[in-house]
Amino acid sequence: MYQYTDFDRQFVKNRAAQYRDQLERNLAGTLGDAEFRPLRLQNGWYIQRYAPMLRVSVPYGELSSPQLRVLAKIAREYDQPAAELFEQAQHTQDQLGALKAPRLKHGYGHFTTRLNVQYNWIPLTKSADVMDLLASANMHGIQTSGNCIRNIASDALAGIAVDEVADPRPFCEIIRQWGTLHPEFAFLPRKFKISVTGGAEDRAAIAWYDVGLQLVRSAQGELGFRVRVGGGMGRTPLISTVVREFLPWNQILNYLEAVIRVYNGYGRRDNVWKARIKILVKAEGQRYIDQVEAEYQQILELDGAPHTITQAEFDRVNACFVPPVLNAPAAAVEPITAAEEPEYARWLVRNVTAHRNPALRAVTLSFKRLGYAPGDATDDQLDAAADLADRFSASEARVTHEQNLLLPWVRAEQLPALWRAAKALGLARANIGLLTDMISCPGGDFCSLANARSIPIAAAITERYQDMDELFDLGDIDLHISGCINSCGHHHSGHIGILGVDKDGREWYQVSLGGSDGTNLSGPATPGKVVGPSFGAAEIPGVVEAILNTYRAQRIGQEYFIDTLKRVGHEPFKAAANAARIPDLPPGEDVLHNPPGYARDTQEA
Repeated sequence: MYQYTDFDRQFVKNRAAQYRDQLERNLAGTLGDAEFRPLRLQNGWYIQRYAPMLRVSVPYGELSSPQLRVLAKIAREYDQPAAELFEQAQHTQDQLGALKAPRLKHGYGHFTTRLNVQYNWIPLTKSADVMDLLASANMHGIQTSGNCIRNIASDALAGIAVDEVADPRPFCEIIRQWGTLHPEFAFLPRKFKISVTGGAEDRAAIAWYDVGLQLVRSAQGELGFRVRVGGGMGRTPLISTVVREFLPWNQILNYLEAVIRVYNGYGRRDNVWKARIKILVKAEGQRYIDQVEAEYQQILELDGAPHTITQAEFDRVNACFVPPVLNAPAAAVEPITAAEEPEYARWLVRNVTAHRNPALRAVTLSFKRLGYAPGDATDDQLDAAADLADRFSASEARVTHEQNLLLPWVRAEQLPALWRAAKALGLARANIGLLTDMISCPGGDFCSLANARSIPIAAAITERYQDMDELFDLGDIDLHISGCINSCGHHHSGHIGILGVDKDGREWYQVSLGGSDGTNLSGPATPGKVVGPSFGAAEIPGVVEAILNTYRAQRIGQEYFIDTLKRVGHEPFKAAANAARIPDLPPGEDVLHNPPGYARDTQEA
């Protein structure tokens, strides 16, 4: 993984010191809340429904075991709300709706689809201490909020995938360094997200990003990028447009400069719902592409192509991705017993992935288990994951788009020992890619933007589908849940998508079918189609069950859910979902209450 330089380390420490000064002035009353707000947001500090929320940047998902331990320490020592505040939040949750989520927790981190880590309960008065602690491990929250270039995302298998054209991580890092505190792009019309992949298969959902970059080779064997612009979810889900089939790799920063400069000049600032680049690309079409090309040519010809990546600069950054020192081979491997064999065999199929090095494997630790919200990791679990990384994966782990952790450097002969260790920690459930490996945002239990809660829905479905035989029979299914139209749970791209909506001040849920992230299994990226009017929370588990029963009745052989849906169309599933409605469903006490005392941040997801 990337090794920070002396400059990198000092930069992060200086930023933490700057934030401490800003916080102290705010607490002393010499820097007003309105002036402080954009400063804290630029460092990843939001104000949410009950308390501040911190978003920690994890560039392209890579974490070292020391960094995991720092994240555990923050969860243990700082993610601790005042007792009365936590009791108020718990009381509010207890009054809501027909579905009861797992009891609210603190002392944990939450893995996001954007490869970041979030905390929901850190008091703002302690936020500077947390920033110092993060800086001690080369971590920060810079540009995890605000209308700027956000954390650069990538494929969790970057640098190790068997189908990779080239390792995307050096390019991710070059883009990160270029975009961090970029003076021209600090106040864009809206947030801006970039995802990069080097694989033939798109495992980084690049078609859903403002800019998606895929490493490719020309007919002459030259390395470059296929460039996509204008993807996004939210109120207007759009798949990005390919604006360049091939761009030489060394021109990527110059081209990004043109793409974002045109957006910065022409993107809408009068309407936050129409401010994303996807709206500009959709509205202008070829005219936007022509304008980008004209700007790019000016950068090359008149400006002297100032951001051309030289071979020396690429080599400098690439050298920071130090090949890992692999764990020593196991002296002896305890064989898997007959009783263990079925469970272990399933884990090998679902959680273990091929590696470019035939002697190694990539292994996913499942953070989708009963009693926890998807993607939540307690302080002890973060520490335990660090221990597993040290023992089995050259002290490295990676946050995945699906809100799990991946160990990228595992020796094949150590798989039995890793499985046993992960199983003892509750992290070896063989459900990766299956129904209960769902994506979900925190929803209305925490987020002030949410119209409805996601965690109770996720919990009810997880509880209903605990039988591993049944999950394996159902096969690969992407279930995605969002608590509001901001789509942090990526409901648009789920084979089954669930969206929380507000109707008369109460929680309801839309169900969509047929979405895709763009993987080989799911087919080209596409938004799902809503199956009908919204459902009450109590109806959702039955609706999902009806949809899956229809799939079982309609599928041919071992056909995947998404393939059956494409073959037979939406109508049988829509009819089954609507037939699962509960007559005279009582409304319940499902109004989301916002506590007094916080001026919440909106439109900053």
